[in-house]
Order: sequence, then C-alpha cells, then structure tokens
Amino acid sequence: MAAKLRAYRGALSGLLLSAVMLVSTDTTAWERLRSDAPERYQVVSGDTLWGIAGRFLHAPWQWPQLWRDNPQINNPHLIYPGDVLVLSDCQGTPCLALERGQNVVKLSPQMRTLPHREAIAPIPMEVAQAFLREHRVVDDAEDLQELAYVVAGDDRRLISGAGDRLYVRGDVPERGQVGIYRQSEAYQAMDGTPLGLELINVGVARYVSSEGDIAQLEVLSSHQEVRINDIILPLEERELNSEFMPRAPLNAVEGHIIAVPGGVRFIGRFQIVTLDLGTLDGLQAGHVLRVNQQGELINDPRTQELVQLPSTEAGIVMVFKPYDHISYALVMQASRVLEMGDQVHSPAH
Repeated sequence: MAAKLRAYRGALSGLLLSAVMLVSTDTTAWERLRSDAPERYQVVSGDTLWGIAGRFLHAPWQWPQLWRDNPQINNPHLIYPGDVLVLSDCQGTPCLALERGQNVVKLSPQMRTLPHREAIAPIPMEVAQAFLREHRVVDDAEDLQELAYVVAGDDRRLISGAGDRLYVRGDVPERGQVGIYRQSEAYQAMDGTPLGLELINVGVARYVSSEGDIAQLEVLSSHQEVRINDIILPLEERELNSEFMPRAPLNAVEGHIIAVPGGVRFIGRFQIVTLDLGTLDGLQAGHVLRVNQQGELINDPRTQELVQLPSTEAGIVMVFKPYDHISYALVMQASRVLEMGDQVHSPAH
C-alpha cells in the first residue's frame, strides 16, 4: 500500500509540474502580444509585414509563432490588401487566422476575376530594390582578375557614356545585356579577414561584335561615367524575393556592422548596413538581429582604473540580401544613432 501511495504521489507531482510548465508557457505566449493588439485587422495597401506584426507583437520577429497556416488557402504566407487577420485562442495560445479577401466575383452566367493583387511586402521594398540596382558583392576578390574589363573607349576616350562604344577584354555573353561595374569597398571582418568586394553599377551595355579576346560593346545607359578598367558582368537578378517573413535566426549568431554603403557615418531607421555575417553563418532573408552598442570606457573616480560600461541595446536590423560571408540589412528600429562597429546578435525568442 505504501508503495502504491508513493507511486501515486510521484505521478501527481509530475502532473502538477507539467501543468505549471504549461501555464507558464501559455502565459509567456500571451505576453508576446501588445496590450492594444486588435482582435481583427484589415490589411490595407501600403502595409508591410513588419508593420502588421508590430501591431500585434512587442517583438515583430516573433511573427511565425503567432501566424497560423490556413490549409484551405493557397500560399497562406502571402497577405493581400483586403484580407482580414483575426486574433484567436488556439488551444490556450494566441494565434492569427486569415480571412482571405474575395478575388473572384461570380456573375451569372459568367465568372469574372478581379484585377491581380500584389501581396504586401515584408519591408519597404522600394528602399532595398533601389539599393540592389546599384550594388552587388563578389565573394572572392581574386575572382575579379578573371572577369572581363574595359580596355578602351571609342576614339581612345578615357571616359564614355550612353550611346558610346567600348572595347572590352575577356569573356562577354553575346546575348542579353551586361552590367558595367566599378570596384568599391573591400569588406573585412573586425580581425581583418577578407569577406568580399562591393561593386557599384555604373551602366548597362550590350554586345556588338568581337575579334579575338576583344569585344565591342555599346553603352545603353549610364548614371556615372564609364572608365578604363571597369568590370563587365552579366546583370545580377535584381528582383528581390519578397516572400519572406520577419523571424529570428535558427542558430545563435554574433557579428558587427562593418560598413554603411554610401559612406554615411551615423545610421538611422530605414538605412542600409553591411554585416559581417552571411549564408555560411546561417543567415537568410527575413532574419532579424538586435544591435548593441559597446559601453564607454571610463575612469573609476576612486581607483582611476579603466572600466568598461555595459553594452546598450540600440536597434533592430532585418537581413534582405545575404551573400556567403556578408549581408545587406535594413535598419527597422533605432533607439540610438547606430555606428560602424556596433554588435549584432540573435534576439531572444
């Protein structure tokens, strides 16, 4: 009997512990929600996924924990103007359900489809798209020596523009358009390790003819003058995939802001930064990282020794274009002015 009683008490203790853990988990889940989160929200044109997530959550990158797939809807991760998001209780935890706006209207005896709708973007895509039209990264700077380059302009011009002919040495595709790029910043890790090379697009050209290893190109457009030694590359796919959602990286990552394209020193909201982390570190488009600023070094007033103050949380960035070793990210929040050298790391889930 005593043995049975001990077994019963052990089982009861386990059940109570499980119940406490369950309540704790559920409470934590509900604490993610803002106190003013709407029960229903109708998506409007101009919304971004980040903005909508911020209406419901204190931390918008926790969106995947709140978002519930709707198996009856194709591409439930795509949200359109007119859709309604409904905040619900899913077995004790908060979740969002989607009421899809109608895109088909039935008119007897025919069926009419309404005009195509664009899904809302995760971030202000016009900022990222404009940036990517002018910037790209070569992961290995040594590869530049193998790329085609401008050796001369027509009539021995040193500078060329739209409508001019160029002479290029190296392999050039005969079909399609090519980009004309200029070497810009060499990216390095904080310890000096090479991470990649930034190229700036200065124009677009097309193949005309070739003789031996020299090709003739026509400059179709340029927003900077084309110079001797500029690099010729097939145009990179510039359409940024917008089908990603804000979320924390699966693995813990730590890195730094190593550059601000354009040479800006102080960084604010919706500016683009370069991180010393890339796909080889596990980063993907949509991953969100916290930004911390290192505390100041001060003199202890009594001992006069140098003391490092604790780091301070300063902002949030979201990756939108990762390469092997670096990534371009957009500053989504900035409570302080960010600077090169600031630390980035995975947010707490």
